[in-house]
Amino acid sequence: MAARRVAIRLVDGVLSRTRALDAALEAEHDPSGFRALDPRDRALARAIAGATLRRFGALKGLIGARLDKGLPKKAGALEAILATGAAQLLYLDVPAHAAVDLAVQSTRADPDARRYAALVNAVLRGVAKEGAPEPRSGVDLPGWLYARWEKAYGADTAARIADSLHHEAALDLTVKSDAAGWAERLGGATLPTGGVRIASGGLVPELPGFSDGAWWVQDAAAAIPARLFGDLKDKRAIDLCAAPGGKTAQLAAAGADVTAVDKSAERLTRLNQNLSRLKLSAAARVGDAATALFEPADAVLLDAPCSATGTLRRHPDVAWMRRESDIASLARLQAQLLDAAVRAVKPGGLLVYGVCSLEPEEGERQIAGLLARNPQVRVEKVAPSELPGLEDAIDEEGCVRTMPFHLANDDPKLGGLDGFFAARLRVG
Repeated sequence: MAARRVAIRLVDGVLSRTRALDAALEAEHDPSGFRALDPRDRALARAIAGATLRRFGALKGLIGARLDKGLPKKAGALEAILATGAAQLLYLDVPAHAAVDLAVQSTRADPDARRYAALVNAVLRGVAKEGAPEPRSGVDLPGWLYARWEKAYGADTAARIADSLHHEAALDLTVKSDAAGWAERLGGATLPTGGVRIASGGLVPELPGFSDGAWWVQDAAAAIPARLFGDLKDKRAIDLCAAPGGKTAQLAAAGADVTAVDKSAERLTRLNQNLSRLKLSAAARVGDAATALFEPADAVLLDAPCSATGTLRRHPDVAWMRRESDIASLARLQAQLLDAAVRAVKPGGLLVYGVCSLEPEEGERQIAGLLARNPQVRVEKVAPSELPGLEDAIDEEGCVRTMPFHLANDDPKLGGLDGFFAARLRVG
């Protein structure tokens, strides 16, 4: 029961746009109570919340069809109670009587929702009787987001993206050396990006190599930008918007003298802790990457703040935390950061820009705008030989556009990667 109530709080925080899922899972004193659960109940609460948010579009439709007047107002966490209950019925194989009874108990425990206990019972029994809806691409996503993908990539690609998001992502690791050896030791497989992929589950700090600093968690797509610099030994590099530090670690491990910049002192503290575990070093600097002044460097990496719509395999809450209007405001910020990043590069040096977004305004159009504003900047095309196994992710301009359905695997839980855009630029 405790795990179910926490899952309800986690989902309610996302639906009310007051608390991102990761923020709740990682916070020491989050009001959801997640950290107070024992490990088994944490896993259950996370599984329920994840399944609910991955399928929320379909669940919302099923629930809405059984509410003649829509969801009552001022009903506490009623929507989250109904959605988590339906997710357990349809996608987590929880027996119908258990899922319904637990949802009714949760409703009675919520002061604002308790008067709707009979409604919860009736709706969920109806859902259980009808069963899961016929699969339909895009139904689990906000309509505005799926429509954007259809417009940008066409109906077939949009459907492939949406269908790939139904499965939780595997755990990707970037290793300091000997990827094949670590893959064998951890029971995983090597990736074209040089990392290792293992099935998700279990506690990361308990895995072999964690305490020794042999690797760090980093999605395969997120590992691409730092690789595009090539040889960095004894070169100066700046990592803008650096926290939590996965790309900083890559640059440092490649032999660069790295300055890591982030607006948040708290996030830089976490970055330093990660680097300490990895036995790597970088100069951490609190600052606004859009306005700070730097001694020009050989290599500048800008992994810019973005809508994160490419990360829904790992972060299904993003779809429901974002609004379409966010994309335009983020695109304006990205343009400012790109112009600042250009100024931080030595003449003849490299700038790599990346975003974990599927939105063209944050990727391809950003680079087009940058080239129009800065004639001294040009794209240095990525060659297929640089991304073996991901050659299809290189577009006609020589930039990288990964899709969540790339790196397909017979086991969908071991396939895919984040949707990401990256461009390598020569300055001067």
